Amino acid sequence: TKVVPHGLTEFREEDLVPQEEAIVTLSVDGYIKRMPPDTFRAQRRGGKGLIGFDLKDEDHIRQLIAARTHDNVLFFTDRGKVFQTKVFEIPAAQRTAKGKLVHNFLEVPPNEHITAMVAYGAAANGYLTMVTRGGTIKKTPLKDFAIVRRTGIIALKLQENDILEWAQLSSGGDEMLLVTSDGQAIRFREKDVRPMSRTAGGTRAIRLKRKDQVAGVGIIPKEAGAADRKGLRVVAVMARGFAKQTPLSDYKVQHLGGGGIKTARVTEKTGLVIAAAIVGPETEVILAFSKKGQALKTPLADVRVTGRATQGVRIMNVDADDALIGVLCL
Repeated sequence: TKVVPHGLTEFREEDLVPQEEAIVTLSVDGYIKRMPPDTFRAQRRGGKGLIGFDLKDEDHIRQLIAARTHDNVLFFTDRGKVFQTKVFEIPAAQRTAKGKLVHNFLEVPPNEHITAMVAYGAAANGYLTMVTRGGTIKKTPLKDFAIVRRTGIIALKLQENDILEWAQLSSGGDEMLLVTSDGQAIRFREKDVRPMSRTAGGTRAIRLKRKDQVAGVGIIPKEAGAADRKGLRVVAVMARGFAKQTPLSDYKVQHLGGGGIKTARVTEKTGLVIAAAIVGPETEVILAFSKKGQALKTPLADVRVTGRATQGVRIMNVDADDALIGVLCL
């Protein structure tokens, strides 16, 4: 017990919530849950994995993010709107549980679907950088999202048939790497992307060939010096359970809006690229999820470091009617 000579000036719900690491997962049908990172034990690459979700046959995992319980979470819909809550307000559940429908605690219209999430702490600043499946990019000051109505606000004006898929925090002086499903990649300076208002439509980040689309986005922090960047690698994961690492130094900086260069050899055996990330020496494991809910956690060191135009190694034995749809590097 501690006696103080004055009353409490402010008392918040989060003061009763311990600050802990968490993994937040979201399914296509909108089922969301929060789990501790140690939910998944490490396994050797090439295995079948563990059951990660109790999902309906037509549902599968859309996204998973690492966060802390006191962080804010922004939820972006396929129509370019954004909603907000705290991580601790997301229901905690067991690994095999389905979770809770996100529409039950966020006022998301029934005809809209959550396609991207980003978590950040109270001290975060800079920009929120958004990328669409069709290769459009936009950055908006994070302070513009300080107040989000329960009914949501506009985050991005979308072109017809395009979908907002990624949202990440950036400083304004970072570099960015976009990877496409056909195995192309483009690296460019964030300063080439001018800041825009929430209701703006963005600009072209990469020139896509027919039927190609953006599959992954990574940010290279400006704080990373030349020595640190030598240790950075690009991880690309493919639908049929293949993955590879390539040194970031193999990717030259290009002008915004170009066609990019080859980052993975995509074949029928590997399947299309479904995710990509930039990792450093501190990243130890890769957590992969399939659309049927299988989950595999394996040491990143088991994923071979190779050149850009290669197909990599098999990290998960995926059934013929299944495919990888999401990864998280921890």
